[in-house]
Amino acid sequence: MNEIEQYISKFPEEVQHHLQEIRKIIKIAAPEAVELLAYGMPGYKTYGKPLVYFAGYKNHIGFYATPSGHEQFAAELSQYKQGKGSVQFPLDRPMPYDLIKKIVVFRVEENLRNRKK
Repeated sequence: MNEIEQYISKFPEEVQHHLQEIRKIIKIAAPEAVELLAYGMPGYKTYGKPLVYFAGYKNHIGFYATPSGHEQFAAELSQYKQGKGSVQFPLDRPMPYDLIKKIVVFRVEENLRNRKK
C-alpha cells in the first residue's frame, strides 16, 4: 500500500469512496501526473508544477486546484464554500465528479501552456 492508499484508508468508507473516485478521475485525466503526498494530502504535479490536491474531512472533501483552477470555474463552484485556491464539497450532497474532471483537464492544459513559455 503506497502513502496515498494509506491516507485514503484512514477515512470512513463513504469518504474513502469519494477520495478513490477523485483519485481515479485525476489519474485518467492526467495520466502523466506524478502522485505524491504533499501538505499532508494527496497531490499531483505535471511538468514539475502543482496540478491539484484533495483531502478528506469529516463533513466534506477539500479540493485544491490553485487559484487559477478555481477562478476559471467560479460560476460552477459558487454554490460551494471556498477559500483562495480551495473548495469544499459537502458529503451530504452529490459529489461533482464531472466538474472535478473539467478542473483537472483545465489545470493539465494550463501547466502544459506554462511549460512551453
